[in-house]
Amino acid sequence: MAVLSDDDVDAVLPELDGWERSDGALRRSVEFPAFLDGIDAVRRVAERAEAADHHPDIDIRWRTVTFALVTHSEGGITDKDVAMAREIDGLLG
Repeated sequence: MAVLSDDDVDAVLPELDGWERSDGALRRSVEFPAFLDGIDAVRRVAERAEAADHHPDIDIRWRTVTFALVTHSEGGITDKDVAMAREIDGLLG
């Protein structure tokens, strides 16, 4: 799987809800109304990620959850990361 160019990533970002390219990954932070709402969202994302065998890095800070997507084995952002970002968008609404 090929790493996407910066131009390719920039072209798809407007289609993704709240994602940005940062430090070589796609990143999105979401603030939830309560801590457990964020934990529930992480669980739902984890189930989809496991099914796809493509796992985001997830950082939980009280009510804010940050998802970071990069295909480590390829050394950059790939179509798998864009697809998972879309999955996460669908789960979070």
